[in-house]
Amino acid sequence: MRSVDVVVIGAGQAGLSSAYHLRRSGLAPDRDFVVLDHAPRAGGAWQFRWPSLTYGKVHGMHALPGMELTGADDSRPSSEVIGGYFDTYEHTFDLRVHRPVEVSAVREGVGGRLLVETSEGTYSTRALINATGTWDRPFWPRYPGQETFRGQQLHTADYPGPAGFAGQRVVVVGGGASGTQHLMEISEVAAETYWVTRRPPVFREGPFGADQGRAAVAMVEERVRRGLPPQSVVSVTGLPVTDAVRRARESGVLDRLPMFDRITPDGVAWDDGRTVEADVILWATGFRAAVDHLAPLRLREPGGGIRIEGTRAARDERVHLVGYGPSASTIGANRAGRSAVRGIGRLLERAGSAAEGALPVSA
Repeated sequence: MRSVDVVVIGAGQAGLSSAYHLRRSGLAPDRDFVVLDHAPRAGGAWQFRWPSLTYGKVHGMHALPGMELTGADDSRPSSEVIGGYFDTYEHTFDLRVHRPVEVSAVREGVGGRLLVETSEGTYSTRALINATGTWDRPFWPRYPGQETFRGQQLHTADYPGPAGFAGQRVVVVGGGASGTQHLMEISEVAAETYWVTRRPPVFREGPFGADQGRAAVAMVEERVRRGLPPQSVVSVTGLPVTDAVRRARESGVLDRLPMFDRITPDGVAWDDGRTVEADVILWATGFRAAVDHLAPLRLREPGGGIRIEGTRAARDERVHLVGYGPSASTIGANRAGRSAVRGIGRLLERAGSAAEGALPVSA
């Protein structure tokens, strides 16, 4: 068992931002804090993005603190561009990320410490920054007849790009940004495409300024404060109307159908008698927070979510969630990383940690 002051779980935007601020505060990686990541290489969830999502198609990618992403080729896959950037960042600031490391559980230890059980052993820690994101928990809705479908079903998490859908009839389920991106590029090679969503999509014309951003974050924050699971970003911001989206709407590609009632062996069907034959159902239905390893700490509220105050779990001040709820954007993750380190600094100072004085509240 190794003892440290802080364990950071996850090395995406949120985890690296947190590690950067821990490093700036005077704590040393592998001595005072450790960063654990289950992915095989640097890049967070970006490394798993489909090849057709080029860097030029990425919206709202904010640089990590302390180092800008410059000179990126917009035509290269975002997985390569951002993965390379994260890798350079880790080495520039000597963050020494441990990977691949699986975290199975976080439990109560002795003396007010937490035990983090991992594939490389157990860590005893005074504080925890959970930055695991959502990519590992794709959400698959369940509909009657789903198991009878003779075609292929896949999720955004397994989306290979449009080429594999050439000549096929494809039903895309989901009204978020990923669903519309999949649909628009698949429609160029598929025999037929159908777009199905639970609610009518809301398209957002014009710029999305600071006021709108604050309002959107406040709506997500309110849910988290009430102990409810966070909403998707698009549910509060709407879909931005780009030139590509405008063309797709004009051509009918983004003509939306209401959610079907059941799945048949040959496609999908509605109770009003309408049917659609399909070779593929693509579930662009989002993700859920990957926090099952925190279950032994009993942090969940009756509403199903983890209530947080700032970044701190309301039920345990030792646990901070970064990249969760209102900090799930790239810029939000940066700010939350700094906030979490400040909160942990206060905790360590009160506990009389050996690191006291090295981690000032103003870090």
